[in-house]
Amino acid sequence: MNATNIPSFDIQLNELNLFILRLVEEYRWGNITSWEDLEKRVNNFFTLEQMDGIEDLVPGWGKMSSFSEGITLTHVMCVFLGLFMLREFQALTPEQKQLAKWTVLFHDVQKETEKGKRDPKHGFRSAITAANNLPKLGFTPTPEYDSLIHAWSMLTYSSVTILENISEPIQDNNKLPEILAGIDKLFGKNAPAALIVKGVLLHMSVNVVDKWPQAAPLSEEEIIQCVDTDLLPLLRVMMLADNEGWVMFYPETRMKQYEETIRAFEKVEELVHQPAS
Repeated sequence: MNATNIPSFDIQLNELNLFILRLVEEYRWGNITSWEDLEKRVNNFFTLEQMDGIEDLVPGWGKMSSFSEGITLTHVMCVFLGLFMLREFQALTPEQKQLAKWTVLFHDVQKETEKGKRDPKHGFRSAITAANNLPKLGFTPTPEYDSLIHAWSMLTYSSVTILENISEPIQDNNKLPEILAGIDKLFGKNAPAALIVKGVLLHMSVNVVDKWPQAAPLSEEEIIQCVDTDLLPLLRVMMLADNEGWVMFYPETRMKQYEETIRAFEKVEELVHQPAS
């Protein structure tokens, strides 16, 4: 993977990147010790001008930020804060770090929060937004992109199912092979944009924390089909950071859920690296 082929998050979202770096510094100095401390800084940073600027790059950002008094916006900034401090993120290559940042940016953009509900299919919807907008951000699609993107978006959007024991529609994992193959047709096999879209698509698909099981977790067979060695490190840091985004200010819970996620991905890694039968 060549860094020159990957549009820079740090450059295109320079002010946001610097804001996150300031959050990291303040957290480490003990100036941010609660969700309320973080929320104040997030609200001060995201002026109307800043919101409009990010909305131009990531359509849906403003709508996402409007739900539940901005809880998802603060969560996403907390995910970035956690991401930047994770040793697993620091161990990535410079190219992978850029992909991880773009993945976090898009991962919850179509999340619609309601009291008592988790919106378990927002990963699929957010992946559609990513796939439709990454070329506008400088990511290179395949020559077939224009003829395929609408049909792929409709397939992904309609890939929902209803189970008797779950009160709301969830993602239909039976459609994942077709969806993932479509991503590679849009951008190339595991091209930078393809990995970002896959990371967004699957960030709700692996059970990592006992207290918060996923609505539609991948089976072991599905993990082998859907996750490979290129996607694995990006999906790992995405899900580690996503957990950080809710438990950053609860040290005991934070460590417990970090350890659970690490163990879950040790199992995923075993599955991904096992010899083909």
